[in-house]
Amino acid sequence: MQTLSPQELPWLDSPNFSKLLARSPLDARTKALVQHYADYGYVVVDLEMPDFDRRSQEIIQGLATEYRGQQRIQDAWLFNPAVRAIAIQPQILALLEVFYQRRPIPFQTLNFPIGTQQRTHSDTIHFHSLPERYMCGVWVALEDIDLYNGPLHYYPGSHKLPIVEFQNIGLTPGYANYGKYEDYIQSLILNHGLERVELSVRQGQALIWSANLLHGGSPILDHTRTRHSQVTHYFFADCLYYKPMLSTPDQKYLYEVVDISTRQLATQTYEGQAIAYRDPRSWRSLLSKKLRLFHPFLAKQLHRLSILKQQLSL
Repeated sequence: MQTLSPQELPWLDSPNFSKLLARSPLDARTKALVQHYADYGYVVVDLEMPDFDRRSQEIIQGLATEYRGQQRIQDAWLFNPAVRAIAIQPQILALLEVFYQRRPIPFQTLNFPIGTQQRTHSDTIHFHSLPERYMCGVWVALEDIDLYNGPLHYYPGSHKLPIVEFQNIGLTPGYANYGKYEDYIQSLILNHGLERVELSVRQGQALIWSANLLHGGSPILDHTRTRHSQVTHYFFADCLYYKPMLSTPDQKYLYEVVDISTRQLATQTYEGQAIAYRDPRSWRSLLSKKLRLFHPFLAKQLHRLSILKQQLSL
């Protein structure tokens, strides 16, 4: 039988993982983190960021007027430097490279003022990679989070379940079927008897979770409280990146990935070959995206315009 190397799939998922970890030059503490991540699909770490208090306030105060009735802001890194600083925090990037043995590519930020109360899901329904599982999320508490202000919940070990895409459960692509997907995930949890854990963390702690870990937002019990947090999603180098919810068995809907670290498009790669990718959107949309990458003021105005369009369409 051919031996798989950590370069062909995440070494955490390799049948030879135990041997690879034992032979690695990592120190005992890091090995323990890697083992926990492999076993349970997540780790909680303290961010080594001396200016975190200042950065968190820059985010909370800087985004306060930008939510405009919405419960999240996507890609605020384009106009808020503190959001980007957390997304490319060196300690997190280094740890992710240890976990996946490839260079991490931060590609999306989400900022929240309150708990999402989102139903349980896996991020692999929203974005995924080939080879699979080269994706993860990092959730950072910008303030203390407990059982009353809508904490994140997750199911330890659920990352080992088969990856569920619409085509696997007889659903056609598109957001209209997302509720049926959520129902399926709930039945999966019940049938496997998975244990649910609520995440209570202090300001400055981060949850790193594996691509397929089932998670969601718990109910808000105290509606007078905020729950400021930031999620950054990461792909890894030398992969193909796509949106499973919009893909069919014979055609992947490729995801145009901007590396937040470099502000450049990441190269789509499969089996060592670069994949030519042409964004199907109009030249006006593409020009708008390019300008946002380098002009924070324009990025903020376009964000506001996007929210206004959503409100006018209601």
